[in-house]
Amino acid sequence: MSGKGKFNISEILKKFDVALLDSWLGELKASYVQTGMKEAEVRRECTEFMDLIRSAAQSGSMDVRSPSWSPVRDFLNQISRSRALAGANPTQTATFVFSLKRPIFDRLRVEAGKDADLLADQIWAVTQLVDELGLLTTEAFSKTREEVIGRQQQEMLELSTPVVKLWDGVLALPMIGTLDSARTQVVMETLLQRIVETGAEIAIIDITGVPTVDTLVAQHLLKTVTAARLMGADCIISGIRPQIAQTIVHLGVDLADVITKASLADAFTLALKRSGYTFAKSSGGTRQGS
Repeated sequence: MSGKGKFNISEILKKFDVALLDSWLGELKASYVQTGMKEAEVRRECTEFMDLIRSAAQSGSMDVRSPSWSPVRDFLNQISRSRALAGANPTQTATFVFSLKRPIFDRLRVEAGKDADLLADQIWAVTQLVDELGLLTTEAFSKTREEVIGRQQQEMLELSTPVVKLWDGVLALPMIGTLDSARTQVVMETLLQRIVETGAEIAIIDITGVPTVDTLVAQHLLKTVTAARLMGADCIISGIRPQIAQTIVHLGVDLADVITKASLADAFTLALKRSGYTFAKSSGGTRQGS
């Protein structure tokens, strides 16, 4: 210690680095075993973290959000991100930092001896430092998880809006689930892209799997139809069940300019007729197109 009552984390970490490291690894063992990490890897991370803290503290500032602590923050961001992507939970991630408290407390107790005031001051300083570092870890973990969830939601949206080529010049977009603003944007982008790729002239939007239609959903459908028309493709909305038809009428939504059909089969038949195909029954009772 350099002066009674003065806390110097850099000095503590330098003087007792080996003992602190071993004790810290002991505290972490249960946590890193659960995540499948190897002791050698955890030891390397702990060693690097202690070195970074010691270097940052030598600046004289104990503000973990100051420029001198930037390497420490970067390290914690990296640790938190890697653990979040590996499937670790917030507790396992934060334990990496918080488990450093006990080893330091034990060492301070020995160093302070019977000086209770000194021990209290030292422990309070360590508590503040480790808690702030732990909060940084939690913030970084939460940010990474939000990014992962956002990416997964985007992927699910894309997977839930497949555009199928039913025939030359005819596309179908079967929709399942709730249609909100975010999904509408994905629907429009996906449909317009497929119209460009295939040169389709007719797009069928099937809403059989859409549980409810309210004013907002109807507006989203109209926006999609309008966007498709601007790309040179006519739209047919299929899957208009009796309940949905009544709801649309009750809401006063104007679909007069939009072709609607009760089923996807009806919409497909109409699309083929508008594309110039005719059908006739063969002798075997099947239909043949021409």
